[in-house]
Amino acid sequence: MKRPLIFISNDDSVAAPGLHKLIDFVKDLGDIIAVAPEEPQSGMSSAFTVDKALRIHECEDYNGARVFTVNGTPVDCVKLGLYAITPRKPDIMLAGINHGSNSGNSIIYSGTMGAVLEACMEGIPSVGFSLLHHSIKADFDLSASYVKEIVEKVLEEGLPKDICLNVNIPAKVIPVGVRVCRAAKGHWSDGYCRYLDPQGNPFYLVKGKFINEDADATDTDEYWLARNYISVVLVNPDMSSTPDIKEMSRRLDTKDML
Repeated sequence: MKRPLIFISNDDSVAAPGLHKLIDFVKDLGDIIAVAPEEPQSGMSSAFTVDKALRIHECEDYNGARVFTVNGTPVDCVKLGLYAITPRKPDIMLAGINHGSNSGNSIIYSGTMGAVLEACMEGIPSVGFSLLHHSIKADFDLSASYVKEIVEKVLEEGLPKDICLNVNIPAKVIPVGVRVCRAAKGHWSDGYCRYLDPQGNPFYLVKGKFINEDADATDTDEYWLARNYISVVLVNPDMSSTPDIKEMSRRLDTKDML
């Protein structure tokens, strides 16, 4: 029987330690093909390239994995990887391990989860992993056994149809365990720092802060991460608000003109 084919991508670039660690953690579970952006692509969400040529470059293998780069976004890596690189449909798609949190509503902005959602829409069981630590020297090894166990279970049992997973990992501790939960409701208070370039012209860099509107709730990713658990949020790429359809139909539907 063929070994499972594991497709891996990220948004921190092919050089990111988190990508290499993810390969290290799951290398015994199947054959790995990694397709990652040439440059960091954080915050790219589900953006993909329509106005320039995309190019694939094969890199040196890493720990038994074939590694490629694409001069585009994480979604470009998934789309082009599935179209031109993988020999067959992967058995699982993994993204990460991201340097920094993707909890709460960060999934809206996340390039890591943009890649996961793209693969999910292609019918591939897909999981995004993020560590709550931005440092290039972050210690990913503390969560190695949990990451491998989650991947093993998804390979063995699959995921519900049209569902992918957003997995966040507490930093600087061995996780207490894993909790399946919902994403905390909140918003980003987008502040900007103003600077002057050498010519005296102003420029700005974002410095946002997540405002947790569910601070008192005990069933959210933010709650469990604060208690050193790994959070697992089930995500559906279909953003339709089906419970509200009936009421909005009453308000907006027009009468048939025939």
